[in-house]
Order: sequence, then C-alpha cells, then structure tokens
Amino acid sequence: MEEFNKEFGHKLAWLPWQRPGFELGMMLKKIVERTPGCDGVVLGGHGLFTWGETQRESYLNTITIIDQLGQFIERHGSVAGHKHFGGGQVKSREDRAAIALQIMPYLRGVMSRKQRWIGSFSDLPQVLEFVNSAQAEKLAHLGTSCPDHFIRTKIRPMFIKWNPTGDPMELKELIENSLETYRAEYAEYYKKHAVADSPALRDASPTVVLVPGVGMFSFGKNKTESRITGEFYINAIGVMQGAGALGAGVDCKDIPQAGPAASADQFTVHANYVALPPSEAFRIEYWKLEEAKIRRQPPEKELSRRIALIVGGGSGIGREVALLAAERGAHVVIADRDVKGAQAVAEEVKAIAGKEAVSWIGIDIRDRKMIKAALEATIKQFGGIDILINTAALFPSSPDGVISDAQWALTLEVNVTANYLLTNEAAKTFAEQGIDASVVLTSSANAVVAKRGSEAYDVSKAALSHLVRELAVSLSPKVRVNGISPATVVKGSTMFPRDRVIASLKKYKLPFEETDTDDGLRSVLAQFYATRTLTHQPIDPKDCAQAILFLAGPLARCTTGHLIPVDGGLTEAYLR
Repeated sequence: MEEFNKEFGHKLAWLPWQRPGFELGMMLKKIVERTPGCDGVVLGGHGLFTWGETQRESYLNTITIIDQLGQFIERHGSVAGHKHFGGGQVKSREDRAAIALQIMPYLRGVMSRKQRWIGSFSDLPQVLEFVNSAQAEKLAHLGTSCPDHFIRTKIRPMFIKWNPTGDPMELKELIENSLETYRAEYAEYYKKHAVADSPALRDASPTVVLVPGVGMFSFGKNKTESRITGEFYINAIGVMQGAGALGAGVDCKDIPQAGPAASADQFTVHANYVALPPSEAFRIEYWKLEEAKIRRQPPEKELSRRIALIVGGGSGIGREVALLAAERGAHVVIADRDVKGAQAVAEEVKAIAGKEAVSWIGIDIRDRKMIKAALEATIKQFGGIDILINTAALFPSSPDGVISDAQWALTLEVNVTANYLLTNEAAKTFAEQGIDASVVLTSSANAVVAKRGSEAYDVSKAALSHLVRELAVSLSPKVRVNGISPATVVKGSTMFPRDRVIASLKKYKLPFEETDTDDGLRSVLAQFYATRTLTHQPIDPKDCAQAILFLAGPLARCTTGHLIPVDGGLTEAYLR
C-alpha cells in the first residue's frame, strides 16, 4: 500500500478484514478520519471504496485507481523469473472442447442428485493458465478471498486431479470420487462452524469444477447464474494471480487482513495468497441476512432448472410448446428444419425468458448426425437435457390423391423412424446424466381411425403410438415416454398449406372465397372439424402444448407409456 501510494500519488488506507455490519462502518469512519487526505480505502477480503464530490467524480476516481492498481500488479508480475501460479505443470488438450461436451452431461447429472443445475463451460486463457499450473490444486482448495465470490462459488471449487495426457474416460471415476470428498468436506465445514440458530445445510455440491487441460465448469439455477458464477471465479483467479505477483515468490509473514474479527493464525497463505478463514466464510455464507434474501426470492416455476429440446418448434404446436415451456421456467432449444422459423420463435421466447434461456438450431430428424448436432448444441448451451419433445411430422398429399411409393416410404421415415432415431440419440445423454427425464412425441387421432386417402399418415401414426409404449418400457425407470393424440390441428400447422386447405374445403362442400387469407380459410376448416366432436371446439395448438407439457413435467411423474387425446371428444377415436 505504501509503495502504491508513493508511486501513484494516492493516500489509500488499509483496513483489516471485518464482516459487513455496523462495526465495519465504524472502522471505515475511523480510518478515514485518521488518514489525512485519504482518497480511498482498501478493505481486506472485500474490495475498494472511493468517493468524490459528484457521481461522475466518484466514478472516475474508482476506475482510475482500479486501472493504476492493475498497472502496479502487472509490473510486479513481469519481473524476471516470476511465473504465475508457479508456472505450467500440464498442457491444455487440443480436444478440450470435445472432452467438455463429452463429460458435461455426466457431471451435471452427478451434481444434480439433490436439485438440478444449469451448466456453463469456459476454457478462456486465464482459466487454462490457472488449472494447468503447479499451484492450482492448493490455491483452489484454500478457497476464495472475497465473500462476494463465494456466495456464488461456494467456499471453494472442486478440483479434479487428472493428468491431461490420460484417457478422458478416466474423468467419470475421478469426478465421482472428488465429489464424494467435496461433499464430505463441506458437511464437516458446516458441522464445525454451525451454531444453534444457523440456517440448515444447503446443497453440498460445488458450483465450480476445475479440470486440468480442459477448463472450468460452472453451475447455477439458471443460465445467467451459471455464467456469472464462472465469471466470479475468474475474478478469484485474478486475485490469486495478483497476490502471487505482489509476493515475488515470497509469502507474506504478517497477515495484513488480520484484525479484531480474525487473528493471523486463522488465515492460511499459499504463494502469497491469503484465504479467508473458514469460520469467517461460514458466517457470511450462512448469515441470516443472506438466508433472508434466499427466502424472499420468488418460488421457482414448474419447469425451472429443466432443459427442453423442442423439435418442430418453429411453427404450430411446437411454437406454442416453446412459448409455454419458457413461461413455466424451462431453458429451451428450438430445433426445426425451417431454420428461419426456429430463429423467429427463439426471439419470441427471449421476450418471455430472457436471451440466455433460449437457443435454436436447424435439424432434419431423418439424419442421425443432425440429431447428434442438436443434442450437442443443447449440452453446450445449458449442460444437458431433461425434456425431449417432437411435434414435427409429414402428411403426404398429391394433386390426384394418389400416394407414390416414395411418399409412403418418406412418411414412415419421418413419422416413425425419425422419432426412434431422435429418442435413441437422446437416450445416450439421459443415461449419462442418470437423472429423471421425459420424452413426449406427437401421434394423432388418425392412429385409431381408419380413413380413405390418408393411409400412409394413419399407419405411421399408429406405429408411432406403439413406439411410445415400446420406448417407455426400454427407457424405464429414469426416462418417461408419453405422447399426445390430437385430432386435426389446422391453425398454424405446416401440414396445412393453402392448396390442401382449399382441397379439403371443396371436399366437404364448405363455402369460401378465393380471396380469403390463409388464416381465414384455415378457420373455416377448423370450425367444420369441430362440429364433428363432442365439445364443438376447434383444436388449438395451445391445447396440445398444455397436454405435452403436463406429460413432460413433474406433475405427471407417475405417467409413462400413455397417450393423451386432444381431440375435442372424437368418438371415432374411442379405443375399442
């Protein structure tokens, strides 16, 4: 502090560690009064206080001093022979992004045994420099130095002792063992420092996981929190790097953070980095004010912490599912062959859930590679998948009403085989996670109602209905598989282009004008179909979305292998 003040012409004062509260306020008052010309205070374990006559002056003082502190630390760190964190011990893997993608579902799964988490991954240069260093394991275990950090990052991250020259398949066992140790240490930390009126033990899982050669995984209740948690730990890395630079390879002997709140013997030092005493960390983490903040937060929504991949989400039923899932708290990935449609719906979802809770991708569900790519995009964005929904389907038609062999084959490929491929690939991710998941596929009332001229579609949906039951058996007990069986949904459906709607109107001798809009024509046809049901209500995509998300969500936890009719009461579809 003396060296910095002299070099930059400041009169910053230093204050030992003190928990937030009245005492800290009084200490600040006294140190300013006792320091003539004081233009700022550095609080051990907290940060920097500055001020000014105006808001702008205060702001300029803050950023100026922060910049000067950065220059000061950088100059010390650039002396000959100094290596950040003791220098590199291992090298980064060239395939680290692929490894992260491979282990993220497993990592998220074991972390989510008590409650689900949304994940993020970072391999920024400063992260890799730290996780690959000789001192990373010891520094990480010391924990963070600032309460603003560990409120999100926990008392310490979980460091995986892995040699990056090894097989990535080793990581699963290492993660499992490390997590067992971490939770035991956290439980001991709570037991040692808790008092009679301390809040109950919270989830003992880490929120930051460090893997040498790969990078950092961070977790939170939503995507924003998981990202910010990672950013907080990157700041903690900066603190450790700066402390090491200022030490020039020598640990401080007199602990400057020591004071009335904590004596020097309670602090631990490594590579000149001074960690907050566990007792002080506990008093912050389990502070009644922090607990009160947690209790005042609004209750989480039905699908909070869940990740939904919605195939066919670019229009019709899929669009309504995406919007409703977002309203219920889910993180959503919209996949559709119509990329522009998927992107447009994603923009609608952003208005509901925020830009970090949604993503989109193009897909052709006949192509296993594209299915894998969609799943990988979901994992990369959010850490895994909890809900798989498919509303995409094909209804073949031709001007003369004759369905060719090629159309027959394509209908079965899209409506049956593609659903199998989609679920088969997702099942691999579900298995890696090992937590409850659900699949909802879209069948049709036509699966049990024989009609003239729609044989290919009807047969494909009958097969799909049975596929739901088969998958429910094969993927049990962790994965529930269900479906819905709607009657004809005209509104917003890509299966009802203008020419097909007009053909149907002519078939049923329904009046219309050639100048009517597409939506107007669809409305006439939908009303006609409604008259054939018991409720006389047109089937809206929103009705289907409600049924789908009921089956996908926790309210239907005991339902699998089932198909819910959404047909307005179509007596022809009653099962016999």
